[in-house]
Amino acid sequence: MSGNRSVTVERNSVSLGAFEFECGRSIPNLEVAYETYGEFTGDNAVLVCHALTGSQHVAGAGGEGTAGQARAWWNDIVGPGKAVDTTEYYVVCANVPGSCYGTSGPPATNPETNDPYGTSFPAVTVTDWTECQRLLLDELGVPHLHLVTGGSVGGMNVLEWAKKHPDHVERIAPIAAAGRLDPQCLALDAIARRAITTDPDWQEGAYYGDTHPDDGLAVARQLGHVMYLSKESMDRKFGRRGAGRDAARSFPTDPAGQFFPYRDVESYLDYQAETFVERFDANAYLYLTRAMDSYDLAAGFESDADALAAFDGEALVMSFTADWHFTVAQAEELAAAMRRADVGVAHHVVDSDHGHDAFLVEPESVGPPLADFLAEGIAGNAVTDTGGDVDTDDAFAPVHSDLV
Repeated sequence: MSGNRSVTVERNSVSLGAFEFECGRSIPNLEVAYETYGEFTGDNAVLVCHALTGSQHVAGAGGEGTAGQARAWWNDIVGPGKAVDTTEYYVVCANVPGSCYGTSGPPATNPETNDPYGTSFPAVTVTDWTECQRLLLDELGVPHLHLVTGGSVGGMNVLEWAKKHPDHVERIAPIAAAGRLDPQCLALDAIARRAITTDPDWQEGAYYGDTHPDDGLAVARQLGHVMYLSKESMDRKFGRRGAGRDAARSFPTDPAGQFFPYRDVESYLDYQAETFVERFDANAYLYLTRAMDSYDLAAGFESDADALAAFDGEALVMSFTADWHFTVAQAEELAAAMRRADVGVAHHVVDSDHGHDAFLVEPESVGPPLADFLAEGIAGNAVTDTGGDVDTDDAFAPVHSDLV
């Protein structure tokens, strides 16, 4: 392994000038924060697309100063000697427009007013993210990508690359993703946004002062965490246990509520909410969830297969059995559309009870097939294609025992 070799890491931002969003509105200058790892050799570029509240800080140390996140979100996957080996591949990850980690979004300063954009920032879409990334890669001198990969809405970003820039991508790996959200997830996201917009401190998005809609954003984040977990993982982690004698409630409760236990699962959600509101922007959460909710791979085409017909590379679709945010069935529908489009595809199903978070917390399951796909395409030894049959035990891809 090459884990001891040093790797060049660049953490920077670039001004891309005037940018017109898919909604038809423009801003005079789009600033994009990004990180790169390794050296570009002409044919080894890998674009990693972050999930909803992720950032450009995908690997390594030093996140506090650039992305607001202390820990890199895919550090177990990207790095020297890891699945996406930065001694071999040139990895690029950019914060998407509409976010709050250095790329232009609602908290950014509008140069025409010298105040934060707030809700005057143009509506953003996954297509906007893709076009922004293409412009950034042009600035970096990267004309072609060996692989585009990412999880959750980052996986939708991956699909949009195959749809919009099929000649610029050799391989795609959407992980824990689908061509669109189902109605249940749309409904939960709508409730999360209402928690923010009904917080009195939201002030119609003009809250950039002493007060912020922390309670609304906290509830939105808690809803998100419930969506990311599974029944099995919640039962294993929390059960019905009380939070303990020293645990303090983060939210007020009614007098009668004091009689009942403050449960461990409540304490966990409160902690997640408290840490999230310290690092994220409420308006950005509104913008990014709407981008995810509005995404439809088939938009502008008759079907998903038609949308991907121009892509002649290979695809690895990866899903997780307990993920109810983006289900195995949705992933198989995506893989089936690729087969109809004559795209070489493998659907790798991981037997996991972690829920949607599995793509972040199970590197031992994600890493081997991704590494093999990078090196060998769908012929890689660790890549398992279900062939459309996702209900039988032998459809589940094996986990490498040396990584468990």
